[in-house]
Amino acid sequence: MRQEDNELLTRTDAGTPMGEMFRRYWLPAMLDSELPEPDCPPVRLKLLGERLIAFRDSDGKLGLIDEFCAHRGVSLWFGRNEECGLRCPYHGWKFDVTGQCTEVPSEPEESGYAKKIKLKSYPLREAGGVLWAYMGPPEEEPPLPGFEWTGLGPKHRYFSKRLQECNWLQAFEGGIDSAHVSWLHSADLHKDPLHRQTKGANYQKDRKPSFEILESDGGLYIAARRDAEEGHYYWRITQYIMPFYTMIPPYGGNALNGHAWVPIDDENCFAWTFTYHPARELTGHEVEVMDGGGGIHVKYVPGTFRPLANKDNDYMMDRAAQKAGETYSGIRGIAIQDASLQESMGPIVDRTKENLCTTDNAIILARSRLRKAALALRDKGQAPPGVAPHCHAVRPATYVLPDKDSFLSVEERALHAKAGTEPVAI
Repeated sequence: MRQEDNELLTRTDAGTPMGEMFRRYWLPAMLDSELPEPDCPPVRLKLLGERLIAFRDSDGKLGLIDEFCAHRGVSLWFGRNEECGLRCPYHGWKFDVTGQCTEVPSEPEESGYAKKIKLKSYPLREAGGVLWAYMGPPEEEPPLPGFEWTGLGPKHRYFSKRLQECNWLQAFEGGIDSAHVSWLHSADLHKDPLHRQTKGANYQKDRKPSFEILESDGGLYIAARRDAEEGHYYWRITQYIMPFYTMIPPYGGNALNGHAWVPIDDENCFAWTFTYHPARELTGHEVEVMDGGGGIHVKYVPGTFRPLANKDNDYMMDRAAQKAGETYSGIRGIAIQDASLQESMGPIVDRTKENLCTTDNAIILARSRLRKAALALRDKGQAPPGVAPHCHAVRPATYVLPDKDSFLSVEERALHAKAGTEPVAI
């Protein structure tokens, strides 16, 4: 990759091509549990390089505003959330959920001084257990996302997010790399309670998958083909939805999983994990496993979203377990296995040094689609793909087909979300 293309794809601050494109989407910003009730403590939030404060006012309205008071720059994280506004404790200036200053105690109300002061603010909306932020032009605001899980009840879904200490793109690229599953996660597919004892886990033994990749309305169908029974292929279909969502091919009767890699800044991102089942409630066992950091969730450093296994403790690598084959990499947990290697590349990997091969075709095509969309927005004002809610109403799938059949022969049944129906998975 040329260095200028690497810069284009990885930089997401305001004014950059990718940053401006990201601002045309609703971004998963917070779990709704982070702002649980009116007048609860405000929360610091950094998105696309911008430092913000989120709060829920006395009427339950959500606000996402500039972190810093317009008076002398105090962080409003220290503010008092009271009487439908966030009051700076330094001199009492108060701001509502739109960023409008409503009180400057040192100035006469009749002067109208407060009305002249307004902080930058963005819409923050609640849907499906997630608080979504839109940071683009107001006139371009799209409908809220239409992912299947946004319409499911709380007992059908389990969400988490974790800090990942690297650029969003190298984290995302791991999510569309179906080839690494047969290596990095090979031991875990037979041990993790939410993956083991499925046919799909057994078919991962074929470590030389072939790929077919097609554009969808909102992203890509990424189809990885492995040998199954004689005359048949095992297919894993990953859904990529612009700009940073992936839906992971499922295993047996387990729940579906998806990811989003949301840039905090150019050297950090939040890795979201969405686990859900459209046709049944999650079991107590599944929730217990995920609460304990199983499946593709993690344990945290208490009071933070940073994984307990992180770069400061070498991800708790166990060389003895690696040598014995208990884990392929010596690191426990599917999510941390991914994060450890992606963070090892450095804050922003130098893609000019890469040597790509056929199993990287999904990554090549995703980069191309991202680049084209960002430049089309910059140069032509063309809206990027994957904004419309219908683009989100898809599913990943796994299945076995005769070797003469296209993976798309079951597209309507397997790859599109239909309320209340079972996913297609083995």
